[in-house]
Amino acid sequence: MVKTIKQEEPIKTINRDIRAENLVRETKVLNIARLAKMLVDLFGLDEPFQKIGKELEGQEVELYLKNLDGYITFILTSDRQKFECHVEKASNSIAKIIITVNEEKILKVISNIIRSKSNIFGLAKLLKYLILGKAKIKGSLKAVLRLVKCLMIGKNDVYKKRKRG
Repeated sequence: MVKTIKQEEPIKTINRDIRAENLVRETKVLNIARLAKMLVDLFGLDEPFQKIGKELEGQEVELYLKNLDGYITFILTSDRQKFECHVEKASNSIAKIIITVNEEKILKVISNIIRSKSNIFGLAKLLKYLILGKAKIKGSLKAVLRLVKCLMIGKNDVYKKRKRG
């Protein structure tokens, strides 16, 4: 007696593996979004938010993490307490930031940008990533710069060096 091989079993296993990989990837993107929101809530400064301006108020800026195939949408606001980000593709974005580094380095790049001071030297760090091709900007450069300045928390007192004594 010869057993027949059913093909349904391997397909279910592959499907489950793909769903598991997608879930892990989505969780990583969600954690990055939560980290950005939490850091701005805890250590963010009001000054960059006040400089958003009326023309950019309520506009969406999309962050695309290429190797995680995930989107984070930031909504520009002039009030830090109303700062929001969502893990989804923007419906009507004014600008898009594309991070193209390996999956292992995504958090390092975003962390370096967030921990920078929101001044010309902090923006030079962003320029470094643009020149090296680790990040790309499409759309409104003004909106991206305003968002990045809002995310930069390096001027907070937490980052000031204390005198040892």
